[in-house]
Amino acid sequence: MGVCVLLSAMHLEDHSLLEELNIKSDAVVINQCDKNEVRDIKEGDRRILFLSEKDRGLSKSRNEAIRQSDAGGFGDVCIFCDNDCVYEEGAASQIEAAFDRNPQADIIVFFVKRPEKSEPVLKKEGPLSYIGAIKIFSPEIAFRRSSLMDRGLFMDEDFGAGARYMMGEENIFLFKAKQMGLKVVYVPLQIAHLKENESTWFKGYTDDYFKSRGAGYRAMVGRLSFLLIWQFAIRKYSLYKADNGFWRALRMMNAGVREYEDICSRRS
Repeated sequence: MGVCVLLSAMHLEDHSLLEELNIKSDAVVINQCDKNEVRDIKEGDRRILFLSEKDRGLSKSRNEAIRQSDAGGFGDVCIFCDNDCVYEEGAASQIEAAFDRNPQADIIVFFVKRPEKSEPVLKKEGPLSYIGAIKIFSPEIAFRRSSLMDRGLFMDEDFGAGARYMMGEENIFLFKAKQMGLKVVYVPLQIAHLKENESTWFKGYTDDYFKSRGAGYRAMVGRLSFLLIWQFAIRKYSLYKADNGFWRALRMMNAGVREYEDICSRRS
């Protein structure tokens, strides 16, 4: 079967970052920079497709990696990766083993340790709920590429770093997967940890942050977004109160909902 890591990065000179991240499997690297170039590299038993592109946007990068891994004939099991995600030894084998144990699973979500999340979302292996899907971030998501291609499921390019809305793409992706009937399983196995880098997108609980949050909730649950907006405003108040007020946070999230609805209506 084999595992293919889909790495999104910017302004790389070569593929040496793979060694820093302890990536030892096949990989498709989307390097967003100031040139267009394709390198197909063979190193021992692994293959690296290194694509430099002028396009911008994290979700766009991830979608391109999915398509390129498909066109390039890589293994069907893929996992998203960021440029600060360091894999544990044997991670690829553990990912592959999890799909062997769960032959009906289309998507398996693993655990990546990071400052704000030191423990897995679930303690036992099993189905991932919608509530659980809100707590996941992209490098924890592995999938059978054929399942995505059959359904036409990709990341929403309106969301994510470099897009109109700065976050929420992975949660929208998992919600859509479940709504399409794909089987999403959670495996509480740590496969990686994040390097301690400053976030490239989080600049505090600003108006833009709350607009993005509201738009993301609308994309996830439609008209029920008001429920998620209220629970976030109440539950996370202690985190954002130094940057923004409760009622303003609500207004900005609702503004994001209306803005996203307007975008969708103009496209339809």
